[in-house]
Amino acid sequence: MDQEPDDDGMPIAELLDERRHLLDVAYWMLGRSQDADGVVAEAYRCWYGLSSGHRARLTDPRSWLVRAVGGICLDRLAPSGRARPGQDGTAPPRDLEGEVSQALLQALDSLSPAERAAFVLNDVFRMAPGTVADIVGQTERECGELAARARHSLRTRRARPTTRQQHDWVVRAVHEACAAENPALLTALLAPDATVFFDGGGKVRTLTRPVHGAPRVTRSLLTLLAGHPHTTLHCQSVNSRTGIVVRYGDEVAAVISLDVAGDHVIQIWAVLNPDKLRRWNRADTRES
Repeated sequence: MDQEPDDDGMPIAELLDERRHLLDVAYWMLGRSQDADGVVAEAYRCWYGLSSGHRARLTDPRSWLVRAVGGICLDRLAPSGRARPGQDGTAPPRDLEGEVSQALLQALDSLSPAERAAFVLNDVFRMAPGTVADIVGQTERECGELAARARHSLRTRRARPTTRQQHDWVVRAVHEACAAENPALLTALLAPDATVFFDGGGKVRTLTRPVHGAPRVTRSLLTLLAGHPHTTLHCQSVNSRTGIVVRYGDEVAAVISLDVAGDHVIQIWAVLNPDKLRRWNRADTRES
């Protein structure tokens, strides 16, 4: 039988501080205190699911729990189960009352799950780069780029808010420009300082650094999507917003999400990593 190791326990203040910290992390990542409470409960279930010996060997249980909370939140932020902030009217965790901006939480929902996690863990909670990378599941450099992209997107959105209808219209116009291989039209739809990121995950040979500036973004995107009889582009829901799904034959070869401010695209994220496209290839649905 697995015996509990000798342990004097923890002061109640430390127990409550730990729980509130975990609730804060989950709330910022998901945007709803009800969801945050469920995530923390699940993290503690995972903790007590470990053997007592395993728990005793962990030198920093709080960090282990933060990683567990971050992983659970990322799973819930996946498109199939993404939380929507601020829609249940619940109050934030007590130590965030009066401090959390609902506008910021609404803006965070415009980010991809990885962007939101990198921004929240890095900028809000000031976690070490290695910890952020462990939770997000990407390298420290990639997490730094995700956080930088999130900051830029949030700043731009505050300056030039976009409705869902505007976003949909701009993305469909970009789809048409790419399908027609029309560089002039595509450039006109991009902000002058637009940026495109290519996520190949080291599994395909693609650009490894972000491309900046509308003319260069146009060239790199049209090169990627160059016309071929077996290459087709479809407007489809990507992270709960209209995006572009690229197929080569029957295989999803790329998923492109776009950040829009006003009437222009400010950032593009092209995912070509085969590992990240497996879900898309298992659920092959086409919208337009």
